[in-house]
Amino acid sequence: MKGRLPLAPRHDEIDGVEARFGMPRRQFLQFCAGITAMLGLAPSAAGAVAKALLQARRPSVIWLHFQECTGCTESLLRAEHPTLEKLILDVISLDYHETLMAAAGHQAEAARRAAMAANKGKYILVVEGAIPTGARGNFCKIGGQTAIDLIQDCAPHAAAVVAIGSCASWGGMPSTAPNPTGASSVAEILGRPVLNIPGCPPNPYNFLTTVVHYLVLGKLPELDDKGRPKFAYGRLIHENCERRAHFDAGRFALEFGDEGHRLGWCLYKLGCKGPETYANCPSILFGDVGCGSWPVGAGHPCIGCVEKGVGFTKPIHALAELLTVTPPTQFARPAEEQGQGGTLATVGTVAAIGGLAIGAGARIARNLGKLPDEPPPDAGEAKR
Repeated sequence: MKGRLPLAPRHDEIDGVEARFGMPRRQFLQFCAGITAMLGLAPSAAGAVAKALLQARRPSVIWLHFQECTGCTESLLRAEHPTLEKLILDVISLDYHETLMAAAGHQAEAARRAAMAANKGKYILVVEGAIPTGARGNFCKIGGQTAIDLIQDCAPHAAAVVAIGSCASWGGMPSTAPNPTGASSVAEILGRPVLNIPGCPPNPYNFLTTVVHYLVLGKLPELDDKGRPKFAYGRLIHENCERRAHFDAGRFALEFGDEGHRLGWCLYKLGCKGPETYANCPSILFGDVGCGSWPVGAGHPCIGCVEKGVGFTKPIHALAELLTVTPPTQFARPAEEQGQGGTLATVGTVAAIGGLAIGAGARIARNLGKLPDEPPPDAGEAKR
């Protein structure tokens, strides 16, 4: 039943996990626990996740490429838990992927059509790259079909449509002004919401966790108002950034390579878009290589690649909009305005005003302490 967790696997059911997934049983169970945490499920659900991976029918996946750099696929190639071959052979059935499949030409297109027919209404359609609409879609053609024709052919009978990467999710770099090819998102072409996993590239575990959610619960995860899974895009990068403490203390790097930059201070003044970007980059990192393996951790400001209207739209050096917290008021503002030195005219004017103020002040001082009926000391002089 959809939405109901399967029972945890018996001890003997995971005996073959090492041969199948290429990892020890303990590591496999740790992986399942991590996926469970990302999904926001109770720790006790880790057993159900393990059982689904071991026993659930592998969903057929048809993966289309359009206007992109293949960076999303390259990110997937670097997944380690499980590795790519285990993912596509044991977790999903990757039936069509131009970069990874052995078939080519007419054989590749025949494989796509066969997979669609055999899994009608059940396959997952993954789209990588924006879809050009200019020149009647002829900027991108595959097997004699335009990108528009291909997606309109594949999407109607898919159980779910996943736009992976920022290009597919909202146009990304190809749609940057003036957008001569008319690059558009998957949702814009289909005219309906789709599941978006933006990023340039997106973290492969966000895609993997989405697939596991579908395997375990028979439905896609909860989405935000932009069609993104909330488990991955529910918190601002700024909230979990390791440089956040420096932001709160008013310590900012002002130039690349300066002392603050070398000491790991906040990169907000260098244009970091973490305060207006929702993603889990600082939490799950990239490449399975350990601490600091994400842009801000490596010393470069976040460019907001997962946010429409931020990544590839705002200049990298432009300050981010602070959606939640602001720097402490007892410190200088992050974007302190630069003043201008005084000219001879302004200095002279200030001096003249200052002289008048001094004269008036002396006059007032002489009159302090006098009674109301007592004439001021210079009253007689005024009469003369």
